[in-house]
Amino acid sequence: MPTIIDCDPGIDDAIALAMALAGNELDVRAITTSYGNVSVSQTTTNAIRVLDWLGSDLPVHAGASRSLLGPAIDAAVYHGATGLEAPDLGKPSRLPDSTAAIRFLIDALSSGGDKITIVALGPLTNIALALRIEPSIADGIERIVIMGGSTDYGNDSPAAEFNFLADPHAAQIVLDSGLPISLFGLNVTHRLIATPERLGRLRAIGTSTSRITADMIAYFEAVYVQRYGFAGAALHDPCTIAYLLEPSMFDMRPMRVDVDTSSGLSLGRAVYDVWGIAGAAPNAEVAVDVDPEAFFDLLDARIAAYPSRSS
Repeated sequence: MPTIIDCDPGIDDAIALAMALAGNELDVRAITTSYGNVSVSQTTTNAIRVLDWLGSDLPVHAGASRSLLGPAIDAAVYHGATGLEAPDLGKPSRLPDSTAAIRFLIDALSSGGDKITIVALGPLTNIALALRIEPSIADGIERIVIMGGSTDYGNDSPAAEFNFLADPHAAQIVLDSGLPISLFGLNVTHRLIATPERLGRLRAIGTSTSRITADMIAYFEAVYVQRYGFAGAALHDPCTIAYLLEPSMFDMRPMRVDVDTSSGLSLGRAVYDVWGIAGAAPNAEVAVDVDPEAFFDLLDARIAAYPSRSS
């Protein structure tokens, strides 16, 4: 499956990349980065650090540094000041590609080759800009798989999930694109809790990859325990990869989704027409349920696929 991953690493982005690159089911062509969890310069550095860790030389293209109409926000409270507090990953071995992310997306999606699945793990600014600058690239997109929104409540405001709050206008542009969209919000990602027992299973794989993965997730844990009373960290971004690999673990439902772009308490809130009340045609398939045990079994299997290295 030809794939481009647009991300803002981020601990759960790192886990998603590890899952994506553990086998050959996804033909990942490149990584594009944006601001989000931290600044775009830092997320780009982090993406290269993760690829170094995973033994990958995929090109990395740096993208947007802020939202379309507002200031950049970040999620350093969850991910730490660098966005990826994982000293075992070391410093990046290289610089990003000289082609900026938006130009790369336009070129790659205009090539006339295989249609590409875009996996979007952060704010949707890069994708929205590419679609607005060159609308014809829609013909090169198979589908867009997004971590964003929630059918219930927010996490970065009382109403809004972080990725949509970071750039609500970009999210609406993508939802209005007419492209096939699969959407994974907090209503399912908050069911994927890395409990101590699940972290223990991951560590028991016994490789440096499994240890570093577990250490990163454990760092992510504190805010979830303190703020939400969860038993561990919620794994948001890996949902998208799990869906591409094993879609049967999710219950998906077509519905109309829009994003509140007005100022006020509900800025960035995703509004899901669950019952079709507005009469508008669905523009996304929305995850409404997930099998957590199937997800963590898949996570363990993907991490175990990496060759053993000295711990």
